[in-house]
Amino acid sequence: MNKLFFRLLVVLMSLSLIGIILVQVYWFDTSFKNNDEQFRFHVKQIMSNVAEQLQKEEMYSFISRYNRLKDSTGKAPAKSDFLEFGYYQRDKRTNETIVYSNSIFSEDYNLSSFFDKLPDSTKIKSFTAKRTTEIYSRNGLDVSGMPAKTTPDIKIERSGSDDILNQAQFDMYFKDIAAVQPLQQRVSKEKLQKLLTRELDQFGVKTSYEYAVYSNGLATKVKSDRFAYDKYATYSIPIFTNDESSNSYQLLVSFPQKKKFLFSELVGITVLSIVFTLIIIITYSSALNQLIKQRQISEIKTDFINNMTHEFKTPIATINLALDAIKNPKIIDNQDAVKRYLQMIRDENKRMHAQVENVLRISKLEKKELEITKESNDVHEILEEAIEHVSLILEDRQGTITTHFNAKRSTVLLNDVHFTNVLVNILDNAIKYTPGIPEVDVTTENVKDFVIIRVKDNGIGMSKAAQKRIFEKFYREHTGDIHNVKGHGLGLAYVKRIVDDHNGQVFVESEKGKGSTFIIKIPLIN
Repeated sequence: MNKLFFRLLVVLMSLSLIGIILVQVYWFDTSFKNNDEQFRFHVKQIMSNVAEQLQKEEMYSFISRYNRLKDSTGKAPAKSDFLEFGYYQRDKRTNETIVYSNSIFSEDYNLSSFFDKLPDSTKIKSFTAKRTTEIYSRNGLDVSGMPAKTTPDIKIERSGSDDILNQAQFDMYFKDIAAVQPLQQRVSKEKLQKLLTRELDQFGVKTSYEYAVYSNGLATKVKSDRFAYDKYATYSIPIFTNDESSNSYQLLVSFPQKKKFLFSELVGITVLSIVFTLIIIITYSSALNQLIKQRQISEIKTDFINNMTHEFKTPIATINLALDAIKNPKIIDNQDAVKRYLQMIRDENKRMHAQVENVLRISKLEKKELEITKESNDVHEILEEAIEHVSLILEDRQGTITTHFNAKRSTVLLNDVHFTNVLVNILDNAIKYTPGIPEVDVTTENVKDFVIIRVKDNGIGMSKAAQKRIFEKFYREHTGDIHNVKGHGLGLAYVKRIVDDHNGQVFVESEKGKGSTFIIKIPLIN
């Protein structure tokens, strides 16, 4: 049930993290698309303003030149009626009749060589409107309701230039004349660039751009030096349209750094989003790592308790059997037998005491309560003492230890008791984890200012995963319920702590089924 809950918790946490990341990615993608759409809208507005400004400036130039030419003719214009229309209306409430008339006159100006494009004696017309409103009372009407007298009761007259007709005429002249002019006379690169830069600044588009004017799909000379068409980053709009709203020119503006510009607008919130997402990922990873470690520690502690229980059961059972044997009347009078059983009790008690000492020693090391005083010692002497400690076990297994003391310098600063325990632990493991006859090689050598100790065995070896965790407290490579090799996973943890305290290093090289080599690196006394 606990394993199922743990897996479910991991799955839910993983799904939550993936969901958060996907939401962040979706948000970024949506924001980028919105910025792209807003950028496109602004650019279209900018280009529309530029196109309108180009047309207006060209028209203003045309009107200015037109007025100068018209005023410089020095001749009275020839007037002629162009159009006259009117209507009347009777108001039944006031018995009044309103008569309205409008006469339009045209003034012809003979302008020679207009813009150097029109033939001589070209007539340019200016239109004037005369509007009259007459009001007749009831007494001034005949039987049919029409005015009976020529003098109205009220008469209002207005006259002036007809702006609508003049504007229509200007537009027609302007577009007809402009259409036959070369593009370079209508717009220059400098003018176009100035207009684009001004409009882009006003809309806050702070990125580099390139521009070009195309005529019927082909590039003209009015373009920037590095313009290159890009489907994603180039926008176009028609310019210099004629009366039929058709055109032959297109203004194209390209933004080579468009993506960079759009991203720069999101960089602030994106960085914050990434930072918070990383914090969530780190927190999640840490929590998951702690959960896995707690689960592993729980399993290791369970294995430790099982191993300790098993290891204590055997000596306790042996002690009980020895005590029962001593109480036997046949044995109690046999002094040799009693001594043998008492020795068994002492040995088993010593064995349990050693196990308890290992546990306490690790506990004191972790609490930094274990005092380790170091003195100058010869590492070869410490090795010989450690080999002596395991000699009886080795003889019982009919094994051998071969030494190769190649180190020329072997004086190190260490605690002889604890360092001896370190070496005894490693030698004891080499013997215990060898199913057959143990063959152990102990080698020393000097590498720079260090002495290297190698303890090689012909045991069962260990997996790569076990090598990474072999120095962890309580860790033992899983062997199921087989307890043919006694241990509680504290020996090598103790080794690691003591070697670290001596400013040394310890690591293992091993291959499954081919034995292991433990390597200790300790600094020499200079």
